[in-house]
Amino acid sequence: MNLPRATVGLDIGGTKTLAALLAPDGLVVAQARIATTRGADGVVDGAVRAVQGVLRQAGQDAAALGGVGVGVPGIVDPATGTVRHAVNLGVDGVPLPLARRLADELGVGAVVENDLNVAAVGAAHLLPEPDGRSDDLAFLALGTGLAAGLVLDGALRRGSTGAAGEIGHVPVHPDGPVCACGQRGCLELYASGSAVEALWPPGTHGRSPDVPAPVALFEAATAGDPAATAAVQRYADAVAAAVRMLVLSVDVRHVVLGGGVAQLGEPLLEAVHAALVRQEAASAFVASLALPGRVRLAPGHVPVGAVGAAVLARAIPARPAAVRPAETA
Repeated sequence: MNLPRATVGLDIGGTKTLAALLAPDGLVVAQARIATTRGADGVVDGAVRAVQGVLRQAGQDAAALGGVGVGVPGIVDPATGTVRHAVNLGVDGVPLPLARRLADELGVGAVVENDLNVAAVGAAHLLPEPDGRSDDLAFLALGTGLAAGLVLDGALRRGSTGAAGEIGHVPVHPDGPVCACGQRGCLELYASGSAVEALWPPGTHGRSPDVPAPVALFEAATAGDPAATAAVQRYADAVAAAVRMLVLSVDVRHVVLGGGVAQLGEPLLEAVHAALVRQEAASAFVASLALPGRVRLAPGHVPVGAVGAAVLARAIPARPAAVRPAETA
């Protein structure tokens, strides 16, 4: 039986690239963070530098790796390792063969996956159950938008067109504002990081533009501001609706809160738990789902997406050893 080799995972975002080196035993032994450079060549060069950075920290070289995994936004073809329409990365129109280019640069196999999917895989790896299993969850990303990555019964669920988990574009208020997708009243308008910005905009309620909206809102609520308290409750109700939607759709064991808003930590988790408890009180059916106990926070000490990418890289087939020519007598 072949044991997994060390792998590196990358989570490439619009402003930063995060890297994690995963040892054969599954532990994260090195991390790196660099600024993302836009454009196809910039993305590839930055990815190579991030891999080299974590390898230097661990005193290893690329020859020891089993492979490199990458999570990126945009439209990803995992079969070919190409990326299209990653607008935040400056990659649009012409497909970027990211897996092939990284393999050529580093001399090891590479896989590329959507950033939400690698986050879900990373959460499953980092948040095991007491029985050692953690193979059934949704990673709910509360970022600029709203979407979920799904690991169902141990398998990553992409969907037939790659749209699995795009719950942010489910209309919940048909007469609501127009969403960027063209529909009205989408859940993303109420439960994303952008929704917090709309609830607590800079220049109002004494908020400084230098303080992120989620931090300013929750700090004001903690200080007893009644408008902030009401806004937190509205936001938590919307996130709770997203949790309920995921559980009622695929009945995952856990919903893991991640993304920018989740950096609030326990205050956010407590607010969402309270919203779920309120919703349980109105419905015996909802109460039977035990939703509050299913919601967890993504680990804050490691880059979840990069870890998930490293886990996926473990599936890269090992390259056959070079065959030595027969010695002549």
